[in-house]
Amino acid sequence: MTDVLAFLAATGVVPVVVIDDPSKSEALAQALIEGGLPTAEITLRTPEALDAIKALAAVPGFAVGAGTIVEPSQVTKALQAGATYLVSPGFSVEVSRECSMLGAPLVPGVATPTELMSALDAGHELVKFFPAGAAGGVTMLKALAAPFPSVRFMPTGGITLALLADYLALPAVAAVGGTWIASREAIAAGDFATVKANASAARTVVEEKR
Repeated sequence: MTDVLAFLAATGVVPVVVIDDPSKSEALAQALIEGGLPTAEITLRTPEALDAIKALAAVPGFAVGAGTIVEPSQVTKALQAGATYLVSPGFSVEVSRECSMLGAPLVPGVATPTELMSALDAGHELVKFFPAGAAGGVTMLKALAAPFPSVRFMPTGGITLALLADYLALPAVAAVGGTWIASREAIAAGDFATVKANASAARTVVEEKR
């Protein structure tokens, strides 16, 4: 997990992606790589998600994660498809245990101190603050992080380029998850120039803040 944490922290922003057409995976990866963000969390919200993960895993220099992991059975499927890290919207003891047994890096979701303590008890050092915007944004994250100085966060949900710098300015934030970088609509339309531009803009903010 330490290697994954270091990689995500170095990248600074993790595109969160819903993809419907795996044939667009290679173009997506190249646009993100060229924009300075060589990774994406592919959410398991579509039947095509695992095929997309498999295609992205074959792209040199690209690290693909699987998101929306909500049950243990998804862990093996995502790993077999080539995911190098897994992300959950909440904390599940069963999912955490399965990942631990398989040695799979998991970033579990938390929104409250109780959930965060459960994640800590399970040995997680990087958690997803979700849904960041609806759960109180930067103000809530500051308050949540204060009693837990050893925890790093990946806030996700409701974050835009305009808010990115505010999150990255928090010492507890390792990386920020963002759906705006590679939207479902842009991917479907094959508008990878916009994806690359969004990634580049986000990467510029990362470099300015770190």
